[in-house]
Amino acid sequence: MNTQIAQNPNTYQSDARFPQAQDDEIDLRELFTVIWQGKWLIIAITAVFTIGAVVFAIKQPNIYKSEALLAPASEEQGGGLSALASQFGGLASLAGVNLRGKGGVDKTQMAIEVLKSRQFASDFIQKHNILADLMAAKKWDRENNRVIYDEDDYDVNNQTWVRDVKPPRQPAPSMQEAFKVFEKILVVTKDKETSLVTIAVEHRSPFVAQQWVTWLVQDINKVMKERDVAEANRSSEFLNRQIALTNVADIKTILYKLVEEQAKTIMFAEVRDEYVFKTLDPALAPEEKAKPKRALICVLGTMLGGMLGVMFVLVRHFMRKEPIGTV
Repeated sequence: MNTQIAQNPNTYQSDARFPQAQDDEIDLRELFTVIWQGKWLIIAITAVFTIGAVVFAIKQPNIYKSEALLAPASEEQGGGLSALASQFGGLASLAGVNLRGKGGVDKTQMAIEVLKSRQFASDFIQKHNILADLMAAKKWDRENNRVIYDEDDYDVNNQTWVRDVKPPRQPAPSMQEAFKVFEKILVVTKDKETSLVTIAVEHRSPFVAQQWVTWLVQDINKVMKERDVAEANRSSEFLNRQIALTNVADIKTILYKLVEEQAKTIMFAEVRDEYVFKTLDPALAPEEKAKPKRALICVLGTMLGGMLGVMFVLVRHFMRKEPIGTV
């Protein structure tokens, strides 16, 4: 024995160094054999997941998406201030009046951020009384075109909230809770190339989604208009006080021009309803649902069940160290 080892030292060293590597090698034929032996278990697990995915997909309510395409309204009222800045900018700076604007504020982007803000959402929900449609809608009755509410959350007959929730939440949802739901169903996007804005709302009722988009466009135009009018009125009051305090004719000329521009801003806002956004394509009640993708849910459920079934069979085999050929 010792003589044979001395004659073949390389063979002995190879066997001594790599016994673990030989044991850890994975035989693909063995894997396929294990999978084939466990095929009925894999089929059973896959069937369970498939049935579960089908039931889950069927129980999901249809969600409809309504959207409107908007274009930023032109800002003609800004031309007068630019002309004043080029003509009287130096003199106005001596008087402490800035005609250079506010650093190029994008009114469209500002309107989008206001539209997605908590304050706007809270005012919108309370103004149009849509809290029940937002928080308690269960499904849509197509035949009668009405929203069916979850009886565990909202009592339609008494118009009261009956939710069973833990503090600090109350049966009636707060505006903070409502905003979290509202921001999930509201989608506002702006095309970087064309600057066109799309406002979309998802809801169980296509007609509710359409109505909300229409209201959103109207309300954001109104809110931005009221902001600019209020700012112009405050500016006019300030400028009139400055006119009364100065005796320099040139400075008074500039201040009168500024008051005139503020008056133009107010007039421009009052005569135009589509103040920030012009509607290119109004919202419609969609005929087809946007989600759920029931076929995709079923396919993904089947694939997940198949993969888990294969993994379970392989893990069970290598944990038990079953010899090939046993069932």
